[in-house]
Amino acid sequence: MKPLQGVKVVDLTTYLAAPTTVRVLGEWGADCVKIESAKGDPARTQGAVFNMPFLDDENLAFDVANMNKRFITLNLKSEKGREIAYKLLGEADVFVTNTRTKSLKNLGLDYDTLKEKFPKLIFAQVLGYGENGPEKDTAGFDVTCYMARGGVFGTTVNRGDAPMIPTNGFGDFQVSLALASGICAALYSREKTGMGDKITISLHHAAVYALSTGLISAQYGNQYPKNRREVPNPFNNVYRTKDGKWLVLCCPEYDRDYEKIFTLLGRPDMIGNEKYIHCAEVNNNNLNTEVTGILDEAMANFTRDELMAMFKANDLACEAAYEPNDIYKDEQAHANHVLAKIPYPSGERFMPTNPVNFGSMGVPEYFIGGSQGAHTVEIMKELGYSEDEIKEALENGAATGETKLRKL
Repeated sequence: MKPLQGVKVVDLTTYLAAPTTVRVLGEWGADCVKIESAKGDPARTQGAVFNMPFLDDENLAFDVANMNKRFITLNLKSEKGREIAYKLLGEADVFVTNTRTKSLKNLGLDYDTLKEKFPKLIFAQVLGYGENGPEKDTAGFDVTCYMARGGVFGTTVNRGDAPMIPTNGFGDFQVSLALASGICAALYSREKTGMGDKITISLHHAAVYALSTGLISAQYGNQYPKNRREVPNPFNNVYRTKDGKWLVLCCPEYDRDYEKIFTLLGRPDMIGNEKYIHCAEVNNNNLNTEVTGILDEAMANFTRDELMAMFKANDLACEAAYEPNDIYKDEQAHANHVLAKIPYPSGERFMPTNPVNFGSMGVPEYFIGGSQGAHTVEIMKELGYSEDEIKEALENGAATGETKLRKL
């Protein structure tokens, strides 16, 4: 049995963080229905941004956040459209949205209104900057709220360089799992109290939390961003190899591993060198740049594969800085179902899986997102609407049936 089997979720979401939360709940067994306006979720056409197809039968940019759902199109500004939404919510356990609070109030779908109507409903909302403060109503995305205001761009950059160019949704996908965990906690709480709850998470807050080590240590002078040649421990750093690739070395016990590492790298001149052998002295005497420079020269004499084999054979933590094409071929990723193979018209495509695994459930099933409004009629029938009532709702625009994406 899937852990969330029997749980019903209503999804009023767009783009990535909030809809991916519902994707995760669907993989865990929840029955998930996504409400879209006639315009549809803008994510349906985001494939164009990444040079990917965005067709009804092959749309990975949409599916990555919208697998395991059914789709209904409603005009929530109409009385009938809201009536249908309320019927859905009346049968639901969870409502997930990233619609801004002001808009939810205009639609009669804000927390206070829904709490009054459906006291057992769990209301979950993704926000850009949080419920309070001067930016609470400001539009925001992962790259602005999480990466920029949350400090990721400013902290993780190699000082003096431009901020990194992340893949879209870097923070969104992390937020999705955090919100899914909050929803599960609220479902557990409801079993004891009989009452729903309000759960919010902001992209901004999630980023600051992810940077906790930097935030707490900066108060004591450990300032970010850093230049890689000045890191406190040169054995916790990235190095370019003979074949132009990057290797990550992570050996926090500098003093213990000093002689082992320089012996492996063929630098006998460093063995027993009191100038460099203790990490505290390296920092006290500002020798970080010198040690990193020596390591740069030594690492450049080996290919990445040679260094990986040598360090791992000696129980020194290191790893290749992988790119997507490396991950596709990674035996470790496939052994742990990190990637799922999804059949599409152009062939099987890799889809990253959510990293939470249940021993009792096995590998999740993946149902590809359907066309907009593909299940409108089916869902309305389940809600008790007659054929005539469904026809009328479709004719007056309160609801819309299946709508295909236009091929450009």
